[in-house]
Amino acid sequence: MNVTLKYFASIREAIGQGSESVHTQATTLDALRDELIARGGAYAEALARGRAVRTAVNQDLCDGAMALSDGCEVAFFPPVTGG
Repeated sequence: MNVTLKYFASIREAIGQGSESVHTQATTLDALRDELIARGGAYAEALARGRAVRTAVNQDLCDGAMALSDGCEVAFFPPVTGG
């Protein structure tokens, strides 16, 4: 399936781009994240399992078990703090 990836804040800076379209065999958000980590380099660092990374599918916050569908938009961003 094809999905659009969006990266925000420090993740965008680390990866060096704000978005990309990818073809994936992943059926869940966790599986997609693992595919991206397997690319190595900046992807492995920015999306590593030990790092706090928030995710959204089609602009709805969700966890890694979320099922993906063809044409969906997946966003990765660091936790936001405020005060």
